[in-house]
Formats: sequence, structure tokens, C-alpha cells
Amino acid sequence: EEVKQYISRIQELASTLSGLDVFMSFANVAEKYRFVKPDFNNSREISIIEGRHPVVEKMLNKQHYVPNDCVLTNDQNMLLITGPNMSGKSTYMRQVALTIVMAQIGSYVPAESANLPIVDQIFTRIGAADDLVSGQSTFMVEMLESQYAITHATERSLLLFDEIGRGTSTYDGMALAQSMIEYIHENIGANTL
Repeated sequence: EEVKQYISRIQELASTLSGLDVFMSFANVAEKYRFVKPDFNNSREISIIEGRHPVVEKMLNKQHYVPNDCVLTNDQNMLLITGPNMSGKSTYMRQVALTIVMAQIGSYVPAESANLPIVDQIFTRIGAADDLVSGQSTFMVEMLESQYAITHATERSLLLFDEIGRGTSTYDGMALAQSMIEYIHENIGANTL
């Protein structure tokens, strides 16, 4: 009964301690894995120099993760990433998104340097499976996810599209991908990988 009188103070203390715990964890991870403090800009420009995917890097353990750059400017804010299967395209896209999310929640980031915009939303179309219960093929799931991203994105968004047009003919898939790229470039202006 006596403790009940202090419930609000105890809850406030617990909330403050949990916040400190988060920031202490951020600091420990940043020091241990050589993360850096990101800078923020008021434009839409993304500059990640020698970025790393923190989860993949940790899983590799003693193997070396090869760092890479991502630079998107106001004039060139779209990258078309190509390469063979298992070459790291999806990992690269996820790495960029993860770096931005980490920065915006107050964490240091796995890179040599990072200058980032404030992103309002991140939309992904990475990996798809059919939804048999709803009667939707892999292709339909992919198209619905893409349509949602395109209709809700702003110029302050980050769009990640991986393998658009799978489950259809090569030329239909290419036509879909090209039309989406053109629409995003001409009408939305969002940073896009």
C-alpha cells in the first residue's frame, strides 16, 4: 500500500532508465564495431562511405566484410543495381535502409562517414512469396507491394525495389520495371535503389 503512493514516480524512473539503457547499448555497439556519428542534411542527398551491413558483418565473424559506398544526389537519386545471383544486391539495399533507420533512431552507423537526409518512409519490395489463402500469386503480391509504395511515397521517401517483374516473361518484367522507374523519376522524385 505504501509503494502504491509512488507508482507514477517509479514508472517515470523505469522509463528514464530504459532510455539510458538504449543509449548505453548504442554506445557500446558503436565503440565495439567502429560505428561513426552520422551527419544530417536538409536535402535528399545520401552519402554513405565504406558502409557495412552490421548483421552480415557480425555473422561473418572472422571473415572480412567488404565495405561499399552509396551516394545519391538531388540530380542522381536513383541507382539501378545489377549483378549475378548471390552478388550482394539485396544486402546492399538493406544495408542502406538499415543505416538510415539506425541514424534516425539516434544510433551511430557502420561506415567511415555518413551524411544522410531525414527520410519520412522506407518502402521495400524485396523478396516475395505467394499468398495462397488470398488467391494471390507471387507476381500479384509483388505488384500490390509495388503499387502501395508508388502511391504512398514522397520525394522524402526511400524506395527499395528488388527484382521487379518476376513471375512473368522477360520483356513484360522489363517493361514493368522501366515504367516504374520512369514514373518514380518523373513524378515522385524519391531516392530509389
